[in-house]
Amino acid sequence: MQTNPNIFKAYDIRGIYGQDLDEETAYRLGRAYVKFSRQDGKAGELNIVVAEDMRLSSPRLKQSLIKGITEAGANAVDIGLASTPTFYFAVAYFNYGGGLIITASHNPKEWNGFKLVREKAIPISGETGLYELRDMAMGGLTAPQAPGPLKKRGETIKKGDVLEIQTEHDLRFVDLNKIKPLKIAVDPANGMGAQYIEELFKHLPCRLIKMNFDLDGAFPAHEADPLKEENLEDLKKKVIEENADLGIAIDGDGDRIFFIDEKGKTIDQSIIRGILSMIFLREKPGSKICYDIRPGRITRDMIEENGGIPIVTRVGHSLIKEQALKENAYFAGESSGHFFLNMDIGCFEAPVIMILKLLREFSESNKPISEYIKPYQKYFHSGEINSTVKNQEEVIKKIEKKYGDGEINKLDGITVEYSDFWFNVRGSNTEPKLRLNLEAKTKELMEEKRDEVLKIIRE
Repeated sequence: MQTNPNIFKAYDIRGIYGQDLDEETAYRLGRAYVKFSRQDGKAGELNIVVAEDMRLSSPRLKQSLIKGITEAGANAVDIGLASTPTFYFAVAYFNYGGGLIITASHNPKEWNGFKLVREKAIPISGETGLYELRDMAMGGLTAPQAPGPLKKRGETIKKGDVLEIQTEHDLRFVDLNKIKPLKIAVDPANGMGAQYIEELFKHLPCRLIKMNFDLDGAFPAHEADPLKEENLEDLKKKVIEENADLGIAIDGDGDRIFFIDEKGKTIDQSIIRGILSMIFLREKPGSKICYDIRPGRITRDMIEENGGIPIVTRVGHSLIKEQALKENAYFAGESSGHFFLNMDIGCFEAPVIMILKLLREFSESNKPISEYIKPYQKYFHSGEINSTVKNQEEVIKKIEKKYGDGEINKLDGITVEYSDFWFNVRGSNTEPKLRLNLEAKTKELMEEKRDEVLKIIRE
């Protein structure tokens, strides 16, 4: 099978197994990764973390990936089945030279892919080496890829205690005595988040109501994408049925988390991000906080009200992490549920720490969660609306012309701000689509302006 070069995306590698990628892809990628890692003349032992999610094709891909890494002269540190945050933690905490996890995140069961990082779990994106890796892997890699003569083949090292060490590390960030015995329903959608939730709740006074905890790459309950409201319906019902205090939904590889209040309503991610910003600013007053450019103004309000410095970033987990490292921001959050902490060991998604911080905050408020968040529900959001277009640039020019009297920002697509409404239109990295996110101070204005912008996009 010929590997499809289009599987190399802006932030990771992703395609349909058996059609776009296969074991040969994994083998070549392993070889290319070692060559890529040694480009700066690094000699000596190189330890590369390898992990896999629960997808049906992951074990076969992992076997070939390890073969490629070890034949190229590096050691493969196999941590087995792991969430993406646990994989990041393993690379960063144990000071390994980098790593690859086999996962297609929230994509349907036919898909698989890879997320790649350097040392300290620094992401490798399209702008920082992923396309170079593509060219290496797609080229004719025949000889072992190491500087000078290859003295020996690398070894496979099994490491099985990462999750326990990660949990112990994350628990230090919160005083557990301040967390009340809350009742919490969790739906990891048969994905990898089940692992860290199971381990975390062994240490909490809370009652865990489990939904879809069996690791199953066929996703029998529903798609593992909590950004789609239909995938939250079962969890919302369970929260109400069980009279739970909170619901938590997790995506397929465990790096995105969503929250449901006790009334079965999804809590807007910009509010969650704002609350976390407030918490982390108490710990490190005056810190920089990163958030992506899609509307979610309450985040900026809360950062500024709590003495922080808001830093706007482009959309994409790799790009946000790169910006957070560059700015030395303490916390960063993306509208899609990625929440990052810039720790001594590295900057990456830390969902367990985020859950712990929120549980303590909600516990100490002595209010139902819906009441706690009420003051922050100030704006009305359109949600992300996708439109297929023939010419993205042409449409963006029309938008710029129509709204030329607004405040315009072209950091990622086009962002237009007025005093009472604001929006972002940006192109998809993988499809001929434009994505609209619009927010306003009233529901009526949001609906009016949403339809107005959509008309321009779709005409």
